Amino acid sequence: MTEIDFSELDTHARYKLMASLIVPRPIALITTLAPDGAVNAAPFSMFNMLGEDPPVLMVSINKLDPGQLKDTAAHILRTGEFVVHIADEPIAAAMHRCGDRLPVTESELAYTGLTPVASRTVDPPRIAEAPVAFECVLHETMETASRYVFIGRVQWLAVREGLVDTERWRVRLQEFFPVGRFGASFYVNCRDRFAIEADQGLAVEKRGGASTAIDEM
Repeated sequence: MTEIDFSELDTHARYKLMASLIVPRPIALITTLAPDGAVNAAPFSMFNMLGEDPPVLMVSINKLDPGQLKDTAAHILRTGEFVVHIADEPIAAAMHRCGDRLPVTESELAYTGLTPVASRTVDPPRIAEAPVAFECVLHETMETASRYVFIGRVQWLAVREGLVDTERWRVRLQEFFPVGRFGASFYVNCRDRFAIEADQGLAVEKRGGASTAIDEM
């Protein structure tokens, strides 16, 4: 094993190692509102679910030098509202382009051709093309020297028609193809999936789709 003492590394080296080894990561495509009402959309892969009672998720957003904030962080701090979308294969390219630097008055949705639709419980709009949208209010904020970590409480969920069985509250995973971050500019899809049989300890791979055992989790 290669042994690495993190205390001897600079910030950039630590980031490169952690961001390329803790993979794949889900991607939050977040919409917020600028002071003039412009819709901001930006992707963040330091993101995940934290719990269900209350229903909370987290996103970590780095600060800019010197002491400046990314638009998403500034808007969340100001309004306490944001919408987290899960990006799938059809909108992956648009999601990536939402990371381009634009003036705060220019909307990434217009820039990428994505469509805003009114949310139910918060002011920032949802993205019509996204398969999943969590409407969130700010639950708690953590601040480090380099980042803001926002914990959002989910108030409303909108999903693509047919993706959720609302009688059993099961997701039809065979119809869900999100993309994940795999370090640098690389992404991964979820096309190759496998189930691990609990009774035999065997992994069975299903190319091009999910097995029955993991279609609905």
